[in-house]
Amino acid sequence: MEGLLYEILMALALGLFGAVLFSAIGLVSGTDETTTLAPLTLLVVMLGAPPAGILTFFLAGAVAKHMTHAVPTALLGIPGDTMATALIGDANYLRRLGVPHVALRKMITGGALAALIAVPLSVLFAVLLAPFGDVIKQFAPWVFLCAAFAIAYFSAGRWASVLALLPFVLVIVALQSLTAQYDVKLAVSYFLGIAVAPLIASLFSLLAPVEREKMRRDGFRVFSLAPDMKGWKGYFPNPFRVINKRQRRMTAMAASVTSATFVFSPVAMTVIMGEVIGARIKQAYERLTTVITARNGVTESTYIAEALIPLIAFGLPLSPVAAGPAAPLFNAPPRFTVDSATGEVNNLHNLLNYWEFFGYGMLAVVIAILIAYPFSMSFAHRAASFVFRKISHEAVISTFIGLALVVGIWEGGLLGVLVVVTIGLLGGFLGRFLGFNIGVQFMGYYTAVLSVPAMLALLR
Repeated sequence: MEGLLYEILMALALGLFGAVLFSAIGLVSGTDETTTLAPLTLLVVMLGAPPAGILTFFLAGAVAKHMTHAVPTALLGIPGDTMATALIGDANYLRRLGVPHVALRKMITGGALAALIAVPLSVLFAVLLAPFGDVIKQFAPWVFLCAAFAIAYFSAGRWASVLALLPFVLVIVALQSLTAQYDVKLAVSYFLGIAVAPLIASLFSLLAPVEREKMRRDGFRVFSLAPDMKGWKGYFPNPFRVINKRQRRMTAMAASVTSATFVFSPVAMTVIMGEVIGARIKQAYERLTTVITARNGVTESTYIAEALIPLIAFGLPLSPVAAGPAAPLFNAPPRFTVDSATGEVNNLHNLLNYWEFFGYGMLAVVIAILIAYPFSMSFAHRAASFVFRKISHEAVISTFIGLALVVGIWEGGLLGVLVVVTIGLLGGFLGRFLGFNIGVQFMGYYTAVLSVPAMLALLR
């Protein structure tokens, strides 16, 4: 009983920490999920947190961030993160109509509703897929290879991303061979290099005179912050008064569908579900508010499903989210591993059962809603004003770059740092110029450590 009580208390504490931390991070526009959520989850894993605590930290952080990312998106017209880019069009239309506060409230409420639906459905779908887990693990190297090409094809780069996989994988294999000559085995450094790739690419661009000149601005960028309009009493508004019956039904439908389609790009699913729902509604204002409600719900449901289903059913990161922001839940050596030869896994898949995934997953969602929902609804105006006036984006970037360098030194000394910088620079520029996004890069890493050894074994 004492062990169970400790697990629950740690899950509660880390869930609260994750919800508070990422409620704040979500307010900072441009904070990509992989760049922020992945390294901090990795840190929690490496500090020895219990499995339940790791799960609640990740899920509470993801849910909270995808609620507060609505604040800069709706009030300022700036995407809060990668997922919010699919929401910016509808948000800007509603800002022009003079109702950004309506867009904000509906986005946040849709996210809360979808998160509550996604956890039980994701666990259910994972249970249905679990009987096929042994077969998938046996063919894991080839599954990863096929998944890498599929995710690359459906990324922004399409065929450019597919073709770029080969040199990217070869660079990782070459770096592994180089570090092996000095008896240094790296894993986390590759992961962090990919996670902070956009930041590293931006820093190197700043050092180049031509690119630095392109970044130069003649004056400060000016934002117009929408007024604060609170239409309820108390701290916690009633969600059922924020969105109407049709919006609740459409959001629930979108969350249910996207809780099963875990292998597709979350941004793509957000766009597609919005188009499907919008095509069914003729009145313009009702269409805009319903679509933006459902789309923000999809940002929650896709993240939850794409993390939980592969983790519960297979223990293998077979989705864009699992290969990106949720990667530390699968592979964080020496604590969590995916065996490159056999496909055997040792991670949360082995350490938690179905009911624990469901219970702690719901706990994480409830904590995130209790923290992020009333905060975003009641203090969005003041929070957005504070962030854009007082918080330095350079300080946020420096924090995550510093974390990557510290972990690189811890794992491999100077070689670890060089691998972080090399992979970050290559991945950052491939992503910037070819649309070779972070999800594809993570699948490239798993292809290098799983599929390449299997292919070489066949050739011998």
